[in-house]
Amino acid sequence: MKILILGAGQVGSTVAESLVSEANDITVVDLDAEKLRLLQDRFDLRTLTGNASHPSMLEQAGIADADLLLAVTQSDEVNLVACKLAASLYNTPTKIARIRSADYLEHPAIFNTANFCVDFSICPEQILTEYIRKLIEFPEALQVLEFADGRVSLVAVKAFEGGPLVGNPLSYMRTHMPQIDARVAAIFRQDRPIIPEGETVIEAGDEIFFIAATGNIRTILNELRRMDKPAKRVMIVGGGNIGLRLALSLEQDYQVKLIEHNKKSCERLAGELTHTLVLNGDGTDENLLASEHVADVDVFCALTNDDENNIMSALLAKRGGARKVISLINRNAYVELVQGGKIDIALSPAHVTIGSLLAYVRQGDVAVVHSLRRGAAEALELVAHGDRESSRVVGRRIDEIDLPKGATIGAIVRGEQVIMGHRDMMIEADDHVIVFVINKQMIRKVEKLFQVGIGFF
Repeated sequence: MKILILGAGQVGSTVAESLVSEANDITVVDLDAEKLRLLQDRFDLRTLTGNASHPSMLEQAGIADADLLLAVTQSDEVNLVACKLAASLYNTPTKIARIRSADYLEHPAIFNTANFCVDFSICPEQILTEYIRKLIEFPEALQVLEFADGRVSLVAVKAFEGGPLVGNPLSYMRTHMPQIDARVAAIFRQDRPIIPEGETVIEAGDEIFFIAATGNIRTILNELRRMDKPAKRVMIVGGGNIGLRLALSLEQDYQVKLIEHNKKSCERLAGELTHTLVLNGDGTDENLLASEHVADVDVFCALTNDDENNIMSALLAKRGGARKVISLINRNAYVELVQGGKIDIALSPAHVTIGSLLAYVRQGDVAVVHSLRRGAAEALELVAHGDRESSRVVGRRIDEIDLPKGATIGAIVRGEQVIMGHRDMMIEADDHVIVFVINKQMIRKVEKLFQVGIGFF
């Protein structure tokens, strides 16, 4: 696939890194020559320095025969203009724009073919806000992801010493929870993936990904984890786009405090938030955190634009007694260093966002893609089409399907019914199949499995 990426920031760079290993022809355009040089030094791709909204630059970048345009610069206006030019001058098949401004998002007609011709718009800040809210709703979880319009959830938890599964094989799970059908999709032990089998024994510290109907998630977490009390008090550091969105999302249901160092921003935030206590101060000020009773905070979220400040304030909050701390970190090297230590969850905005983009790049009928473990693995929701003659999955039991090593079918959604992916389950046409892939090298093979033969058409 020929892909043109406009913007070499965190989102653009992460998308390029994810897709370049999958035999895609990628060109990245940005005004910052140094960012492009770093990208070209690391990956096999083409770069161009210039304004991504200029027709001459798009022409040089190869828009005329591009299959996909990803406009993910920092400027909404540049992204919109680029999509309009791609549609009007070159008839580019798929155009995706990153849009940050709520003003644009509140008027969806702006994106239609009569206006800016954006096929899909993504708002990383909103995606991240919804992601963090899920982590607050389920304080025991490391990751909570939804499929099939929310009917199925994939949840990651860490096994703890003395927990009901530790020291037992996975087959014990069915004995322990006979009333609920759930499936372990993957296990990571010391950052290495383990393909789950019935006889696989869980060890303390294992990261377990299980999948179940969304309505059963709370019960399963009760069984697998020491049940944390529901979160009530949330403290947010940083009143930027993400901090404000999160506070707006939470303030009706939680007790929220927001710390912002800029006084003018505090005044603006206080005017927009009705039930949130806005404080002017430094999130790395240990005395301020103590005076605001950080020890009583259930979830502490460090969401400024400064990685070092986020790490420091999260560490101070944890030391001060906050139950769970979440830190927003842009630099991948920092994420790897701090994840799972004193900081409970280190969030990379680009990796949280990338799943929304990958769904449009994947081949076959892909409804949803979620990036897992900071891009190391993926979970896909694929729609099965055809019949036994034209498809390699329809009309076959799961144990008859030639899944590549490292891929697991976790669940099937058939209409409103959620069915766990047990070996004897038959896949039917139009089923939504949730596939967990622990090795990204196998993504193409999984996609090909779900593509129908030419005879189907």
